[in-house]
Amino acid sequence: MDALTLLKQRNSAAKLTEPGPDAEQLTTLIQAGMRAPDHARLTPWRFLVIEGEARNALGNLFAKALAQRNPEVTEAELEKARSKALRAPLVIAVVTRFVEHPKVPVIEQQLSAGCAAYGILLAAEAMGLAGIWRTGANAFDPNVLKGLGLSAGESLVGYLYIGTREGRAKPLPNYDAEQFVTRWPG
Repeated sequence: MDALTLLKQRNSAAKLTEPGPDAEQLTTLIQAGMRAPDHARLTPWRFLVIEGEARNALGNLFAKALAQRNPEVTEAELEKARSKALRAPLVIAVVTRFVEHPKVPVIEQQLSAGCAAYGILLAAEAMGLAGIWRTGANAFDPNVLKGLGLSAGESLVGYLYIGTREGRAKPLPNYDAEQFVTRWPG
């Protein structure tokens, strides 16, 4: 698939299954993410790879954080929180590592980490895999972030779930690009 087709056809996959990426593919995914725009070469991102049994530990972390947020949570809700970590064979938590720099504000570093996440999703699609970027309460909960080992100078961009698409790709809307363009008159 050529690059422009990939960019125009990439599609999030909500249902993912085995196989996930092998070790070589995982390296390629991370390398693709590391090509994100990076003003001053700060590399303001890092990647937590969560696979195998570590996904169960992540699910338990999600459930524990939910119970702390909502003491009246039901067992069914806790089980649903646990299962979120098992949506794909591989989860990559993309972290922004803030670096003090006089010319590169925090927002630019967050955007760079977001571009790194998108680069990983594009690379997955190019390799015949699929993925979806998720956030939600577990991307911002201080107990989850602490449990993942994030420091005070870090934040979570989101979780990338990577695997093999289960079923067909959902149809993409056919937007007219001109509806999103305004010409500035100068």
